[in-house]
Amino acid sequence: MQAERDEPGNGSADAPRPARAGGPGGARFSRRPPRLTRDTARPEGGGRAAPGDAPAPARQWPLLAVLGATGLGLLVVAFDAFRVGALLIGLAMIGGAVLRWVLPDVGMLAVRSRFTDMFTYGGMGLAIVLLALMAQPHAWLKIPFLDDVLHFTVR
Repeated sequence: MQAERDEPGNGSADAPRPARAGGPGGARFSRRPPRLTRDTARPEGGGRAAPGDAPAPARQWPLLAVLGATGLGLLVVAFDAFRVGALLIGLAMIGGAVLRWVLPDVGMLAVRSRFTDMFTYGGMGLAIVLLALMAQPHAWLKIPFLDDVLHFTVR
């Protein structure tokens, strides 16, 4: 029985599993997951963003655009312009959501399903932008009821 489990063909999901004696009909299949998976499904839109003969950076231009804008935002934050840098980072995330929505193939920018990626990138980008706009001192965006909530909780 141990020799049957160690064979290379027994790990894939589509390979026939060894029959056990004594079961109804003579054959029972294990409910355990396979020890070796042969492949996984790519997320929708996870194909190359450029033809296969293009150099590697060109094939992943959507991801590189988002990472480049995020890196620029981090550099601006490092040079003591927190609000502008954080806005760049948030806008890069929102740009990633837009790219994920518009383009059929976005390369490695596709991590999960299209809806989940758009919701995650867009939600995080919107939260970062709003926090950057409301950062103190001298907030660029003032939301009056938030002051009331803060004063209510501090009393």
